[in-house]
Amino acid sequence: MVDTLIFDFGDVFINLDKPGAMTNALHLFQMSTFEDDMIRINIDYEIGKISTEEFISFYTNKFKHLNKEAIIDAWNFIIKDFPEYRLDFLQNIRNTRSYQCILLSNTNSMHIDFIKDHVPFYNTFKNCFDAFYLSHEIHLRKPNEDIFKFVIDTHQLVPEQCLFIDDTTENTDTAEALGIHTWNIDETKEDVITLFETYSHLF
Repeated sequence: MVDTLIFDFGDVFINLDKPGAMTNALHLFQMSTFEDDMIRINIDYEIGKISTEEFISFYTNKFKHLNKEAIIDAWNFIIKDFPEYRLDFLQNIRNTRSYQCILLSNTNSMHIDFIKDHVPFYNTFKNCFDAFYLSHEIHLRKPNEDIFKFVIDTHQLVPEQCLFIDDTTENTDTAEALGIHTWNIDETKEDVITLFETYSHLF
């Protein structure tokens, strides 16, 4: 039986527009694909290896026609709405069920600051979790195995008693290989609020 729920953030609770953000960025950069140095700097920023200032400087130096504000707007383009009914669902878990709840998200400093400014119930959401792990704060990221082992070891979890909900196949594949139950949620037609109906056999 599952006693610990490990949630991703983006496209599980808060809606994202990944294709739109990519299209917008490539148009802004006047490119057809991201170059290797851009991919590396994005990962470095996501694990907190570089600061927001260093991240923005990289892009304004690489793309001289863009200023700081344009980079910030393009970076935050991916973040859309956070339906409050999903907060209600999470609060209901905390109030009526006895599961340990952990958030495990690949999230950088700029994105979380944007969310704090635009989601009025962010602190209420955060307080629903027993642990709230963001990649830029713990310097680890999915789908690497070490981030899952970090959570398992820190909380002395039994993998077979955990359910991990994430929209990215690579992430759920790694968790599954470690013995964790997974829901690779399809955000286009599934919603986290159906968790206990969809996975009733685990509870």
